[in-house]
Amino acid sequence: MPPVLSDCAPLWTQVQELLAAGMRIHCLRDLTRGGLACALQELADAARVELAIEEARLPVAEPVARTCDLLGFEPLHLANEGRFVAVVPPQACAAARALLEAHGGAWIGSVRPAGGAGPRVLLRTALGTERLLVPLSGELLPRIC
Repeated sequence: MPPVLSDCAPLWTQVQELLAAGMRIHCLRDLTRGGLACALQELADAARVELAIEEARLPVAEPVARTCDLLGFEPLHLANEGRFVAVVPPQACAAARALLEAHGGAWIGSVRPAGGAGPRVLLRTALGTERLLVPLSGELLPRIC
């Protein structure tokens, strides 16, 4: 059994590195409440865009993935206190990725204009199909903060 580790971590170091590099940041969003799925849907709704996310690029720790499979949870709905999503212009993606990879960051997708379906988050699965990634309704796990 792997040791239980906290997901709490300060984010300022990564944000400061982006700012110090002169990075133009469209948006930063903490994943504490609702996890990545909720944060992405909120971003898509606010900007009136479609977010295309690559499931294979999502940095989900193996013990988390296994536990979620066992319990029937979607790991993208889990709160992550030590993670954030950053939206940067396409020309800044490589530089932002180079800075954030040292902290466990990854490029996970891109922004597209919303089509007739309106703002949404599409997840390209490992099988090559796409599915809607919707925010969780209700409460998955209680948080003590």
